[in-house]
Amino acid sequence: MNVLPGACARLLLLTMLCTTSLCQWSKNNRCVLSRARSCTECLRVDKDCSFCTDEGFEEPRCDLRENLLRSGCGEAGVVYSQGEMRTLQNSSINTFLQRTQVSPQAMLMRLRAGEEMSFDMDVFQPKESPVDLYILMDFSYSMSDDLDNLKSMGHNLADFLQALTSNYTIGFGKFVDKVSSPQTDMRPEKLREPWHNADSPFSFRNVIRLTSNISDFSRELRKERISGNLDAPEGGFDAILQTAVCKDKIGWRKDSTHLLVFSTESAFHYEADGTNVLAGILARNDEQCHLDSHGTYVYDTKQDYPSVPTLVRLLGQHNIIPIFAVTNHSYSYYEKLHKYFPISEIGVLQEDSSNIVELLHTAFERIRSKMDIRADFTPRALKTEFTSSMFEKTESGSFHITRGKVGQFHVHVKALEYVGGQHVCSLPERERQGVIHVKATSLSDSLTVSAAVICDVCPCEQQQELDSPKCSFHGNFVCGQCICHPGWRGDTCDCSPASSPNNEACIRPGDVEPCSGRGECLCGKCQCYSEDQTLRFDGAFCEFDVLQCPRTSGFLCNDRGRCSRGACVCESGWEGPSCECPTSNDTCIDSRGGICNNHGRCECGRCICDMASLYTSSTCEISYSLGFQAVCESIRDCVRCQTWGTGNLKGNCSSCQLQIQMVEELKKEEGGEYCSFQDEDDDCTYHYNLEGDPSVLPNTTVRVQKNKECPPGSFLWLIPLLIFLILLLGLLLLLCWKFCACCKVSRAPGPAGRTVGFKEDHYMLRHSLMSCDHLDTPLVRSGSLQGRDTVRWRIRNNAHRQGGAPAAASPKDRVPYGLSLRLARIFTQNLGKQDTREYEQLRKEVEENLNDVFKHIPGCHKVQQTKFRLQPNSGKRQEYTIVDTVLTAPHSAKPDIIKVVEKHVSHEAFNELKVAPGYYTVTSDQDAEGLVEFQEAVELVDVRVPLFIRDDDDDEKQLQVEALEVPNGIAKIGRRVVNITIIKEQASSLITFLQPAYSHSRFDKLAKIPVLREIIDNGKSQVTYRTRDLTAKNGRDYIFTEGELVFQPGETRKEVQVPLLELTEIDTLLNNCQLKQFAIDLLHPKYGAKIGRYPQTTVTIADPELVDGVPSMTGLAQVPQSPKGRLSAPLNPNARALSSREISFTWFPPPGKPLGYKVKYWIQGDPESEAHLIDVKTPSAELTNLYPFCDYEMQVCAYNAMGEGTYSDIVQCRTLEEVPSEPGRLAFNVVSSTVTQLSWAEPAETNGDITAYEVSYGPVNEDNAPAGPMKKVLVEDPKKRMVLIENLRESQPYRYTVKARNGAGWGPEREATINLATQPKRPMSIPIIPDVPIIDAEGGEDYDSYLMYSTDVLRSPAGSKRPSVSDDSEHLLNGRVDFSFPGSGSGSGTLTRTANTSYHQLSSHVHQEHRVMGSSSLTRDYSTVLLGHDPRKPLGIPDTPTRLVFSALGPTSLKVSWQEPRCDKEVQGYSVHYQLLSGGEVHRITIPNPSQNSVVVEDLLPNHSYIFKVKAQSEEGWGPEREGVITIESQVDPQSPLSPVPGTPFTLSTPCAPGPLVFTALSPDSLHLSWERPREPNGPILGYRITCEMLHGGGEPRTIYVEGDNLETTLTVPHLSENVPYKFKVQANTTQGFGPEREGLITIESQDRGAFSQFGGQQYTREVYKFPTEYTTKTSISHSSLDPHFTDGVLVSTQRVENSSSTLTQEFVSHTVMASGTLTQHLERQFYEA
Repeated sequence: MNVLPGACARLLLLTMLCTTSLCQWSKNNRCVLSRARSCTECLRVDKDCSFCTDEGFEEPRCDLRENLLRSGCGEAGVVYSQGEMRTLQNSSINTFLQRTQVSPQAMLMRLRAGEEMSFDMDVFQPKESPVDLYILMDFSYSMSDDLDNLKSMGHNLADFLQALTSNYTIGFGKFVDKVSSPQTDMRPEKLREPWHNADSPFSFRNVIRLTSNISDFSRELRKERISGNLDAPEGGFDAILQTAVCKDKIGWRKDSTHLLVFSTESAFHYEADGTNVLAGILARNDEQCHLDSHGTYVYDTKQDYPSVPTLVRLLGQHNIIPIFAVTNHSYSYYEKLHKYFPISEIGVLQEDSSNIVELLHTAFERIRSKMDIRADFTPRALKTEFTSSMFEKTESGSFHITRGKVGQFHVHVKALEYVGGQHVCSLPERERQGVIHVKATSLSDSLTVSAAVICDVCPCEQQQELDSPKCSFHGNFVCGQCICHPGWRGDTCDCSPASSPNNEACIRPGDVEPCSGRGECLCGKCQCYSEDQTLRFDGAFCEFDVLQCPRTSGFLCNDRGRCSRGACVCESGWEGPSCECPTSNDTCIDSRGGICNNHGRCECGRCICDMASLYTSSTCEISYSLGFQAVCESIRDCVRCQTWGTGNLKGNCSSCQLQIQMVEELKKEEGGEYCSFQDEDDDCTYHYNLEGDPSVLPNTTVRVQKNKECPPGSFLWLIPLLIFLILLLGLLLLLCWKFCACCKVSRAPGPAGRTVGFKEDHYMLRHSLMSCDHLDTPLVRSGSLQGRDTVRWRIRNNAHRQGGAPAAASPKDRVPYGLSLRLARIFTQNLGKQDTREYEQLRKEVEENLNDVFKHIPGCHKVQQTKFRLQPNSGKRQEYTIVDTVLTAPHSAKPDIIKVVEKHVSHEAFNELKVAPGYYTVTSDQDAEGLVEFQEAVELVDVRVPLFIRDDDDDEKQLQVEALEVPNGIAKIGRRVVNITIIKEQASSLITFLQPAYSHSRFDKLAKIPVLREIIDNGKSQVTYRTRDLTAKNGRDYIFTEGELVFQPGETRKEVQVPLLELTEIDTLLNNCQLKQFAIDLLHPKYGAKIGRYPQTTVTIADPELVDGVPSMTGLAQVPQSPKGRLSAPLNPNARALSSREISFTWFPPPGKPLGYKVKYWIQGDPESEAHLIDVKTPSAELTNLYPFCDYEMQVCAYNAMGEGTYSDIVQCRTLEEVPSEPGRLAFNVVSSTVTQLSWAEPAETNGDITAYEVSYGPVNEDNAPAGPMKKVLVEDPKKRMVLIENLRESQPYRYTVKARNGAGWGPEREATINLATQPKRPMSIPIIPDVPIIDAEGGEDYDSYLMYSTDVLRSPAGSKRPSVSDDSEHLLNGRVDFSFPGSGSGSGTLTRTANTSYHQLSSHVHQEHRVMGSSSLTRDYSTVLLGHDPRKPLGIPDTPTRLVFSALGPTSLKVSWQEPRCDKEVQGYSVHYQLLSGGEVHRITIPNPSQNSVVVEDLLPNHSYIFKVKAQSEEGWGPEREGVITIESQVDPQSPLSPVPGTPFTLSTPCAPGPLVFTALSPDSLHLSWERPREPNGPILGYRITCEMLHGGGEPRTIYVEGDNLETTLTVPHLSENVPYKFKVQANTTQGFGPEREGLITIESQDRGAFSQFGGQQYTREVYKFPTEYTTKTSISHSSLDPHFTDGVLVSTQRVENSSSTLTQEFVSHTVMASGTLTQHLERQFYEA
């Protein structure tokens, strides 16, 4: 019965083995697996693929060349394409020519896809080469003193250049910024002379062409005057680009080193940084030279600044090396910028540029030792790489070189197979081939490589036979095979599916089923079945099984061939029925190079020896390693007898038949090893060896060395030896006696010897109770404790991960290795404090020695995070210092690290660093191993086991620690393994002390220590607290306290109170000054709680000095009691923060008997009159309910029956930090469907100094549930509140969270969910500056450096214009982008763009933008029509102009700009109307030129509001107007209020208009209207005038007057009509008259234009925020469409309240959907933006 299951099991095993063998043949053969149908398709599969064109070839035609030939394809029929590489020009380098050279000069390369080729290139740079030095200087007014110094340094610069080279030129250029607003003051007088004795502003000017005449250079330089502009960043990028591309006008020479010195003290503008948009300059930089005959850049107002990648590329192409000479003010920006250039330098320029010569000298010395090899104009299908065995690479990719020597570099070129998911041969020809310029920076000569990817079509495909008779006239004969026309099949296209089936031709004689039942008969031919896309059967009748060929060692065809038609077709180099025999004789070659030692023949890769014996090797040689010692021993007596006549056979040598040959000296090569024995007769050693087969003695020749090795003949040396032995014997007897005496005392019954093993076999840990990441696991030694034992142990991290095991790490991946050593040094308390000098000295000593040891391991970084500690329970050396440090190295370096550590620990030193033996620990990311030592008489030693705690651990984590061996000692291992189980619980709350240390005076009598709870899941929590003695003692200094703190749901704070005792008489008499401290521990958390950051705290008792039992005044001001019995001021007032909202204030009582004390405290900076006052009876007080991280001032006085005494000095104290609130609203700038720029604002309540932000993001599904892992990115610079995230999944929603951290910890998160694929994309490039981290969503979680991308990568077309709103962070309805200009100060360097938008079918996109910069501001108000055409407007009539932009040119002049409106016919002109908002003359400006879209308006009145209207005209008539209201605010002369004060700043605003209008529908015919008080009313407000009228006419306008002056005014407006748009205007009435209007449009819509639905009411919630500083409000409001025929309406109202540090924005969005019912969605948004 058991036979059948066994047979089934063997059959299953055989099937699995067969399947494996079936796939083995072609698993790596991409040619066969591709099933290519044509020759060209085959050659493009892989660089090794070939195609057989022989007619009638039955094997796969696409295969490796050797396989095709072996399968019978003729060599002439194999089509194979091969790459080629040729040298076209190669002139050798002449080192006597003092110029840069490269060899070879021209190469030709043609590569197949995936093919790689390499060649060597020589580069020569002479020690002295020509130098071109061009100085490019910032000429803004702040650089005036720098210019003065530079003018006097002409000859100093010449001396510097002459020291470098005798062949030099020097030139000079200057730059400021674009001559446009807002970069430059555009007032005419400022354009003529921006500063006194200054030139007109300009962008860039080439002043002095490169020249060798230093006198001309100095003379021209002295003529220069400074210029000026408005904003802080300068336009230096324009100047750098023009300096690079205008080669002839600058004067760069061909064979010289080009140095560009860029000198400035300001930051830089860059492409699309926002300023160019404000100036209306949107065109990208064309990278062309645009210098006029005077050397001035003339395209500054026509195109944008260049980007950083553009400058890197162009400077490299033109061999220009930049040197950034910048001041400390802007050093941080250029330090990051210069790292993007392969070779560049940066230096700190003094404020007056007096050190520029020294700076240039230092920079040039660094540059001349570097060289960068670069490949320009490389096609996309090719990739280049450069290496060198002579020179070392720098971090930036350049090489450290030696000038004057020929440098050798290795150039590696690879043809890619796929680019962007498509095969390279499908790319355009320009991306597959081209001329690559390989050149070194600073070299004008280059190596040109004409490279191309071979994508040729097979020649046979160009010579096809159409409708060939070979294909039955039903197909074309191409490359040896028929390509059938549609409807025909078969090898000769003779079969049509419509023809009648003929199964008889498919039946093998003797069979019944067609195709042996293993295939299908088609057109009279068998099509055999396949398995897993692999042919399983073959043969004309599918009679052969490809798994039924001979096997070797279980492998089909020995895994060296394939099975075809029942026989093995072997690979090249193999033969035999199962391909088991190699065709070569390599395995039969003997040690002399012959075949089988000429004593056999080679068959099937093995020697068949003529005479085989025990001592014959596999190559028929006599092997002396086979039983060598036994052979030596067997002939030993015969050798002695036949040679010297000695030994056991002495006198009877007849039985020996050896052929003895005496030699002077045995050589290794004569016989390998030799036999050595000692002759007992004379104590001499003799040597011999054998030749021949020892099993056939007559054939064995023994070579014997003539001379024996004998000891000296004198015996005098024995006398001192005997004396020594006698003394040694006496010593041994004495030791034996001592040992026996000890044994009698300590002898105990038990087994002999000793064992070591773990004390326990299992530990169960709860994650919530763990306070550290390691466990001290005791090893116990039993038996005799004499002697020393070391135990090697190992731990493996066996944690099970949810969702499968993690992917295996690459050997090259770097991981941190924890390293612990015991130093030969006693531990001191200072070593545990990182701020002490002793710690720092030892840390440097440890790191220097360890780095020197580990630098020899490839890939190792320097050690870091070095700390020192004690290791308890470590035997007699537990007072020694343990050093813990971290070594980062590749994953594959672990064996080398352990080997090095063991070696140096055994030597007790790492170079000069002395360590104690017997201890080390090496910890990787998954396991650890180490060594511990038992010294003599030590019974127990702890093993410090790392627990590898991770957030992704399972709820039950298993670890196993194993004692491996005892390398030193005699102990045996007992309990070898201990298991550790860690139960992971989800903590419901975290309980911790507020801070790790407190200080209390004995006068406090109670030490009150706060304990905080962070609630995760609200519920009950409990923790135990207990005091513990340190230097303070229970009963003498304090009373032992123990108890439990129970937190009820919602409670977050408790207090531990410890009674403090007064000084004892003994302490007083002895004047005990010891610092008294005790500790309080938090223990045993319950109900899901977990101990948090501070599990214990130390309390210091402050003892005042006592004299006669009262506090001594020593060290304090002796204040006598005031006259008339009044008390003096309390002594030694001291304040310290207990928490973020509590301060402890203590003092010593003044002389006298006070009845109590009065404490005053107030916020620092507030008047003392606003102080809080409390009355206490003890000399201490606790101030509560304070603000976090706030500075307070306080003082105290004592009082008695006579009244209050004198107040003490004011004491200052700051409360502790508290976690910050959530960050401001998340803003997204969508670049593409996979790239977004995420920014956020600072938390509204920082509660401390923000130190970092954490950005998390991960995919979510439709239910907003996580669909993948969340990735976290730490932004450690709190000023950089922006990241660029790339490689997101397309069309995948992501959840983004941002949280802030200060000294108190992490605050709550701000969350947003968005799908980039549905969002509009920004139609311009994103500026890449070093301040913006770029994150790869497909990369790791740690980002050590910034990435740099070209603008082409980031450029994307405009996307969908219909946004989807997911939550309160969606940026599209109300988007904001903050640009922070490098180098600008607060208030003068921020560009804030706030977009408030309503989306509606066929409605307009309303956008308002407000920019504040320095003392000037710019307001934009424009609309963009999104979709469709307004049905009320005739065709051909222009739409409303799409933008209206106001730019202040002065206090009385204004530039009005707009964009061309949409129109079906050509626009013919524009009309601009403007008048005072309060009424008056209407001014009209007609513009007949349709290309002119701006006008300058002069002679406006300062501080007066104007209304502007712009409309466009076509041949069909005038279009609708675009309106805008603006006020130019300026300081005016009080005597002449209409005349501005010259030189004063001016701004654009509407300061006198009321706040935003907020509408709330109450019923179908009434609404609630509210607004806020004007920000800057022109006088006291008497009331408001409200005008209400139908937008399209009809009905009488209503005017309502509301009296009063309130921060917010409300009004109910009745008797309105449904579905009719109304225009409301609100004006404030002051003592100076009515101010500007605030307009609002609103429509009350209801279902079916009928009764107002119960859902139609809109709710409005207003929250009042109090700000400590003056604030301003900027408001924009847009409402639903004005057309009553539209079905959707959106109301968006945004209020912005700004102060110097933050901005509070409230948004109200009401969306009415008109369908089968009426539904109003109301969303209120609040966010802070910095």
